[in-house]
Amino acid sequence: MREILEELIDDFHERDLPTPILRDQEAVEIKGKATVIVGMRRVGKTWFCYQQMHKLLEGGLPKERLLYLNFEDERLLPFRTKDFQTILDVYFSRLPALKDEQCHFFLDEVQRIDGWEMFVRRVLDNERISVWITGSSSKLLSREIATSLRGRALPIEIFPLSFAEFLRFQGIRLPSPLRFGARTRAILQNMARRYLDFGGLPELQSVGDEEIRRQVLRNHLDVVLLRDIVERHSVTNVAALRRLIRHIMSAPATRFSVNKFYNSLRSQGVSCTKDNLYQYLDHLADAYLVHQVPIHSRSEKVRQVNPRKIYVSDVGIVRAGVTPLTMDRGAILENVVYTHLRRQGLNPEYVVTENGLEIDFFLSARKVADRRLIQACWTLEDEATRLRELSTTRAGLKELRLKSGTIVTWNEHERIDDGIDAVPAYRWLLEDLSIG
Repeated sequence: MREILEELIDDFHERDLPTPILRDQEAVEIKGKATVIVGMRRVGKTWFCYQQMHKLLEGGLPKERLLYLNFEDERLLPFRTKDFQTILDVYFSRLPALKDEQCHFFLDEVQRIDGWEMFVRRVLDNERISVWITGSSSKLLSREIATSLRGRALPIEIFPLSFAEFLRFQGIRLPSPLRFGARTRAILQNMARRYLDFGGLPELQSVGDEEIRRQVLRNHLDVVLLRDIVERHSVTNVAALRRLIRHIMSAPATRFSVNKFYNSLRSQGVSCTKDNLYQYLDHLADAYLVHQVPIHSRSEKVRQVNPRKIYVSDVGIVRAGVTPLTMDRGAILENVVYTHLRRQGLNPEYVVTENGLEIDFFLSARKVADRRLIQACWTLEDEATRLRELSTTRAGLKELRLKSGTIVTWNEHERIDDGIDAVPAYRWLLEDLSIG
């Protein structure tokens, strides 16, 4: 193993680093804590680490003070727990002058090796080494990090591309300061349409063929299903799990009732317990494939007994799983709005008014001025739809004691009375919703 590690370390220091397209996610190092990059498969966690390496190099750090190891490299097999010490021995034997210098280790998929957490804790305690960890969500999740590293980790979530990042991947440079003249509006609306079609997985941004893109996304979904859920959690009722995923993909951004779905499975002759369905939902959330949004209430009991709304991490995956004829454009838009909020570290809730009207998103905050009420609606052109959306938004503002609300639409921009603004998606998705 020593010879292999010598070769890998030399190879890393000799070759040029890949140059990633920049992501907007901030990474903060804290002394004594490992920085752990978590997120769904294929969202760009490894490339995010390359981005951090470039920042360190641009700051004047010699490359020799960086180390990257990918524990999915077959040359490291079989890697045993005792081999972790060999990494330190080889690194400092080749670069002894760095023993007293600050170094940075990037360990990709290290969770595949038994005892990795003990090694990381020891390095943090005894060496001048900052540790960055990336891993597939099948084995490296926030709750597991908290247990394994006992408060010694700083998790950073990576999501599919934001709209601003999508524009960057497509080579679109926005003017600064940003102005929404006719030309800019036309470009942004065209890009927003592609964003809702493509989704935000980085590897698919250069795939122009729709059928190939759909096939890659279907394969990606199968990998998440089999590796991150079936294998990891020893799921035996794969038929029920697949039907659950199919249901979610066909109806994103809706309230999901385990009881109703359980009865639907029974009527179709599919055997599955309610407890298993609850577990499957949690597994899908652990793998960052879906997100569950609770109802807004001060009562924990109310939050528990009411169904949660389910959103999918990437709308490209949704589009790959349904036919265009069954596609709900409003649900796709609402899903994109959710991921924009979640990407900014916000945890929205949905609201049901006293009259049973549903507000898509409520962002709570200590200060009333920081609270937000947001609706997603494809278009307000239809008079009945307009009346419904406005009456729902007004009811929500009244009950939540807010003065203003936002309706995110496909392309309508309008100041409506009672403090309600309709904002086109291409504009709203470029906003930073800073909330105290």
